[in-house]
Amino acid sequence: MFFRRLLKPDPVEGTAWTLYGQVVEAARQPGLFRDLGIPDSVDGRFESIVLHLVLVLRRMKRDFPEGEALAGALQEAFFADMDRSLREMGAGDLGVGKRVQRMAEGFMGRLSSYERALAAGFPGCAEDLKAALIRNAYGTVSDRPPDPQDLLDYVRTQVEALDRQPGADLRGGTVDFVLLEA
Repeated sequence: MFFRRLLKPDPVEGTAWTLYGQVVEAARQPGLFRDLGIPDSVDGRFESIVLHLVLVLRRMKRDFPEGEALAGALQEAFFADMDRSLREMGAGDLGVGKRVQRMAEGFMGRLSSYERALAAGFPGCAEDLKAALIRNAYGTVSDRPPDPQDLLDYVRTQVEALDRQPGADLRGGTVDFVLLEA
């Protein structure tokens, strides 16, 4: 199995990494931190990536079973990137596995929370989604968290754009995020 992967790369894995790169690019937009109040910190960047990843995974669920393998590979890319990031920040080998496990548990909780809130659709999901954004995206703000309305509007824009995107494009490695103005 290992040698087969060396000789013949998995195209789903490559597409997942391409999608993940676009998720990270959208999640690192300066306006998310400067204008929408997500903390510009390690935790805030993690929350931003998770939020964008959840939105893509939510959209991919419409394409199941065709998108199922890709959704799994996309999550694996996220966890591999978190592992790499922790090692670059100097986490010791013994602690990385436990920290990635905690991140995975946190991701799954956020995935569930955001999906549950978004299930009602807009505008019905607004209050539940605001609560999830305050708890997660603004969870490390030491003072009173900012009003999440602008971030809620941003999420709505992304959900609408992703819902309009053809599944074949998404499964082909293109995410149509609406980028903030610089």
